[in-house]
Amino acid sequence: MDFIVSSSSLLKHLQNVSGVLSTNNVLPILEDFLFEIETDHLFITATDLETEMKVKLDIEAKESGKICIPGRILLDYLKSNADQPLTFHIDLETYAIDITSDNGKYKIVGEDPENFPKSPEADETTSFKISADILSSAIQKTIHAVGNDELRAAMTGIYFELNPDNLTCVATDAHRLIKYKYTGVSCPKEDNFIVPRKPLNLLKNVLPNNDTPLEIKYNESHLFISFGEMELNCRLIDARFPDYRVVIPNDNPYKLYLNTTDFQKALKRVGIFANKSTNQVGLEITGSELQLKAQDLDFSFEGNERMKCRYEGEDMSIAFNSRFLADMLNAAESEEIVMELSTPGSAGIMRPMEKKEKEDLLMLLMPLRLKD
Repeated sequence: MDFIVSSSSLLKHLQNVSGVLSTNNVLPILEDFLFEIETDHLFITATDLETEMKVKLDIEAKESGKICIPGRILLDYLKSNADQPLTFHIDLETYAIDITSDNGKYKIVGEDPENFPKSPEADETTSFKISADILSSAIQKTIHAVGNDELRAAMTGIYFELNPDNLTCVATDAHRLIKYKYTGVSCPKEDNFIVPRKPLNLLKNVLPNNDTPLEIKYNESHLFISFGEMELNCRLIDARFPDYRVVIPNDNPYKLYLNTTDFQKALKRVGIFANKSTNQVGLEITGSELQLKAQDLDFSFEGNERMKCRYEGEDMSIAFNSRFLADMLNAAESEEIVMELSTPGSAGIMRPMEKKEKEDLLMLLMPLRLKD
């Protein structure tokens, strides 16, 4: 079986799905790409048993067939290649693969495609549509708050809450919580599921930044997403997500208004001097001035900086993890942000002042205990 493909096109499509591959596999075949050749089309699949990505590209082929090809060596070869047509000759009996380019000839050995894991069946699914840029925005604004404690499985993914007139995405690691709500999508019914971090990270890297329609299907165990020439499916997290509403304070009376860029720069400078295990930066708010303080007693490091602000409330001293704060400022995508505060021991809420149409973003952060 022979086929001809552009080296740059093949590399691009392989890179889109290669993030699924893992090197620490119980099954060696999970380090392979599955190539399925149909007339003038090549379907490439990668899987780790939990997440699967599949992409289609155009080729020149007169026969059909399939084979598993080792991923690492194929990617390394293509990365070192100039753009040119490559001819693949595959012996379907011995799984020997000859690759011919303008410069030379290369040989690798594939594996039996029948040993490649089968794709999950999309049975009894519920489906709805959403544009690529909205889903991408929802993922990017929330994924940095996903936890990594495997003992709290529900927190290791993003919680999708579906309603007939909106979609809400929530992520939390018990120290921070991000809630993103979009009212421009219609879901078929009230429902919810939790999607793991890995497939969402892969997805945000390949989603187009436009209104390309995505079809989302889900059942009790799997999520299926398709758009253009790409498909992704993954196993859902089988756990109960905590009731995020009970941790969001109803009334934080004090309001701190800050220029996002100025605050980001000050936080970055002062954060350099913070303890690397806590990343604690103290905020002292007095009238129209905010003072940022950080210190690392182990090395006698200390940083202080003042900046202008607009504040409505009583003078306050409160501390937060500077890295978490920086992530939230990046997600805000607003020239100005407002922090809603109550007491030094209560959760603070951050919101962007400039809201995008149909979007609502709430970011909650638990304070750190101020050291005397």
